[in-house]
Amino acid sequence: MRWMLVALACAGIAVAQQTRKEITNATTPADDAKPNSPAVPDVYAITGKFDRVVVLRFKYQADLLAGIEKMVKEQKIRSAVILAGAGSVRNYQVHQVSNRSFPSKNTFVQDPSAPADIVSMNGYVIDGRVHAHLTMANPDHAFGGHLEPGTNVFTFAIVTLGVFDGDLSRVDDKNYR
Repeated sequence: MRWMLVALACAGIAVAQQTRKEITNATTPADDAKPNSPAVPDVYAITGKFDRVVVLRFKYQADLLAGIEKMVKEQKIRSAVILAGAGSVRNYQVHQVSNRSFPSKNTFVQDPSAPADIVSMNGYVIDGRVHAHLTMANPDHAFGGHLEPGTNVFTFAIVTLGVFDGDLSRVDDKNYR
């Protein structure tokens, strides 16, 4: 009987370990192969003002990305800057870019049993779409990436959005080059 309990405990630990998978983003080879256009500046400025600041507060077990998306829709936010984030998570899923040439690839990192502090969050709301990045830390190291579904709040989380009146529609378009 005791060996069965040990086996079940080990199986539970194996299921709850960190997983990684790499995904190549869907692409159009012609877009990937095109050179930079001289008509697109190396850098450009977008000016505007914050119409308002919206502070979101999340409770225990709330999905962080789903909550941001829900409030963006409810608050009718089209463009925003994610100014800050703080709190803690019970588990996480993020992705990071994992190569240097097109087509781009992302490595998704998921840990269903790893708590962490949210050290910072930043990003944008672009045409109502959330593009959020976060940095987290545990006692061993800091890490982060692009926020994915399945990152659930532990104690609480706070995210601050600056609702922006400028046009951010092309800021994360990799083909605008």
